Amino acid sequence: MTDLFQAAGLTPSAPTPLADRLRPQSLEEVVGQEHLLGEAGPIRRMVDNGRLGSMILWGPPGTGKTTIARLLAKAAGYEFMQISAVFSGVADLKKAFEQARARRMAGQSTLLFVDEIHRFNRAQQDGFLPFVEEGIVTLVGATTENPSFELNGALLSRSQVYVLRRLDEEALESLLAKAEAAEALPLPLDPDAREALIAMADGDGRYLLTLADTLFAIGVPKPMTPAELGQVLQKRSPAYDKDREGHYNLISALHKSVRGSDPDAALYWFARMLEGGEDPLFLARRLVRMAAEDIGEADPMSLVLANAAKDTYDFLGSPEGELALAQVVVHMASAPKSNAVYVAYKAARRAAKETGSLMPPAHILNAPTKLMKNLGYGKGYNYDHDAEDGFSGQNYFPDGMERRKFYEPKPIGTEARIKERLDHWAKLRAEKNS
Repeated sequence: MTDLFQAAGLTPSAPTPLADRLRPQSLEEVVGQEHLLGEAGPIRRMVDNGRLGSMILWGPPGTGKTTIARLLAKAAGYEFMQISAVFSGVADLKKAFEQARARRMAGQSTLLFVDEIHRFNRAQQDGFLPFVEEGIVTLVGATTENPSFELNGALLSRSQVYVLRRLDEEALESLLAKAEAAEALPLPLDPDAREALIAMADGDGRYLLTLADTLFAIGVPKPMTPAELGQVLQKRSPAYDKDREGHYNLISALHKSVRGSDPDAALYWFARMLEGGEDPLFLARRLVRMAAEDIGEADPMSLVLANAAKDTYDFLGSPEGELALAQVVVHMASAPKSNAVYVAYKAARRAAKETGSLMPPAHILNAPTKLMKNLGYGKGYNYDHDAEDGFSGQNYFPDGMERRKFYEPKPIGTEARIKERLDHWAKLRAEKNS
């Protein structure tokens, strides 16, 4: 009689995925992480010394985090235990620690691998501390998120953070060669389609082998072109999480490319964020911020155009409205830059905090009542339009506060003309008050 496992195809004869069959059996077989596992790599040196320290493996999917943890335990002679923060709770952790304590009493070390460790909350992460400190477990946590933001400082202080790199083309090509050797036949791809397959993987070795497994399974009779490959396999969206580190990394890259006057790089990062599913209105808001912070009075139209692009997107929607945002990206990256207003504003805010509640000088206060006139409000005020050169040169800072200079315009773009005017007025002010 057929049982449920046989009906589901989960019998020993069921095919094993290619990625699982090609899982490395030693650290030397791991590709793409030579900076950690090579002769001079820190993890390799730990293994060579026969003593492992707790660590966090941080990197994108499919770069070998789980595999490295398993092979570390094997190489150092540790018992390997694995739990996932997605499926495990406090009871699972307690059980794991009790088993590790019993092993330690018997002289056996335990490597506890915690997948997706960032998904444990702060209290659960604190629960690891005494067991790591006592050496009951050597903790190896895996995460795709920035540990600085997602893990407790106390846990980080007891662990080394090692960054795994997305696999480059050479590493991915070596995986395809291993896959072909395992299947004893070549992938049904022409050279251009092979490059396209590697690009589809986007640095994820496991995903590449899954794609290759699919190609072997469908049994294509002749090598496919990139167009034919695209009909068979779907290219996944780029790795991008709109509320996590990838989001902040890419918006930082866009902002700095605009600030650095590189329209080509700015367009690239702008397109990357859109391809990743970013809300165009978020990008529009950041472009307005860039116009005010990094361009300012060197090209005042940038702020106007950034707002106009936002309004255009509101009016047209996607995808037509995105072109207006792309236009303002190019305009601002190509515009003269000045952060003089931004710097002046921050300096003025600091001065406002320092000086407290100083009143404006009496001569620039309005005097709508007789009492206020008797108190000297407005006395001695010079109406600038009646003054020679349309400039009175009076003091507008509070009494008892020395004149401060916050705004230092740069001699570029529109701001160069502003600088000329301010320098002229400064000279007149000095003459009128001498």
